[in-house]
Amino acid sequence: MVLNGRKVVVVGMARSGVAAVRLLLAKGAHVRAVDEKPMGEVQGITVEPQTEAAFRDADLIVLSPGVPADLDVLATARERGIPVIGELELAAPFLEGQNIGITGTNGKTTTTALTGHILHESGIACQVGGNIGTPPASMVETSRPDQWNVLELSSFQLETIRTFRAPIAACLNVTQNHLDRHHTFENYKNAKARLFETQCADDYAVLNADDPVTVEFARRTSATVAWFSSTHPVAGAWLDGDTIRMEDTELLSVRELRLRGRHNYENVMAAALMAKRAGAQLSQITRAAATFAPVEHRLELVQEIDGVAYYNDSKATSVDATLKAMDAFPGGLWIILGGKDKDSDYTVLRSPLRAKAKAALLIGSAAKKIASQIGDATLVVQCGTLAAAVQQASRVASPGDTVLLAPACASFDQFENFEQRGRVFKELVRALAEGAG
Repeated sequence: MVLNGRKVVVVGMARSGVAAVRLLLAKGAHVRAVDEKPMGEVQGITVEPQTEAAFRDADLIVLSPGVPADLDVLATARERGIPVIGELELAAPFLEGQNIGITGTNGKTTTTALTGHILHESGIACQVGGNIGTPPASMVETSRPDQWNVLELSSFQLETIRTFRAPIAACLNVTQNHLDRHHTFENYKNAKARLFETQCADDYAVLNADDPVTVEFARRTSATVAWFSSTHPVAGAWLDGDTIRMEDTELLSVRELRLRGRHNYENVMAAALMAKRAGAQLSQITRAAATFAPVEHRLELVQEIDGVAYYNDSKATSVDATLKAMDAFPGGLWIILGGKDKDSDYTVLRSPLRAKAKAALLIGSAAKKIASQIGDATLVVQCGTLAAAVQQASRVASPGDTVLLAPACASFDQFENFEQRGRVFKELVRALAEGAG
């Protein structure tokens, strides 16, 4: 991709947008930074309002993942023949080494971090980024021909790719999410599928044999497919009771893992298959998987206070993620639900709530909708704020119970992001512990 002297508009000045601006400047482009919110400067460039005039003389438009690709101003630009790509597509030609791409509705961050951990512990050079925190454009400078770029990839990043290719790619699962952005499940599913449609015959696709959507992806890729399953033997990796098997070999017992829950065992299987393809030995994979600690905000044990365990799963921003979180516990749950609705269906929570929850403590703007959809499946307490929910749980929970933050919603009604929500939860729990002490 030749960028020197080209006029490039970057839309959205979050982390990925800023990284795109920096990369474009380094490649000699004339950059215009645009954002819908009033801002100052980025990399010495004044950020302009997001108006049609800002796009008129552009040779190329680069979108930050948070910017919807179907904005009217972008449709007008495309009609004028201006290419519109995402920050991932911008970075791809300049990333040295080979890519491992990991997508799915849930489990992406844990699987990406675990894959990087296994490769690192196996002496295989890699760097980890993407949706996990370091934008691909920021990884260009540190990329090398002899290393792997392990990338967590969201539907927002994948919907705008054209030529980006991951020789090793995985999809963990696909369930309804981000319908407020993609409008239909079909659009969301197709965005995820792009990761496999750009693969070649020599590539490797790791797919969930228990998920009907990922099974369909096998027909949309030229790559060799390896499967993982938590229910039955497959050509790849599967869960046999408490044992993860790979290639007819016992890899490890799930009791050796610091991760909990069937969904995390699936993440381990996917990471193991990818790491082996990248050069790790089975013995190295076993040792590394056993030492991997849960990622922050993903079923993270914060503290136990007076026999009550407090778990932070703030990353559970979809209904399916909340279902998976609940599945990791036998019962006795005081579950904190709510936040910003993503046009989700909460009725599917009824059965597990009835079976496992002592109460649903509701917060945020989605609280009324959640209450109406879960009905009488469990006791419903309208708490409003996270602080009130934690206080309520501390008053009523008994020894052996679990207080679980697994909101099934985005965080943007009361917090900047799910990370801040998780940090606040942990601060509230630690304050409880100090009071108890």
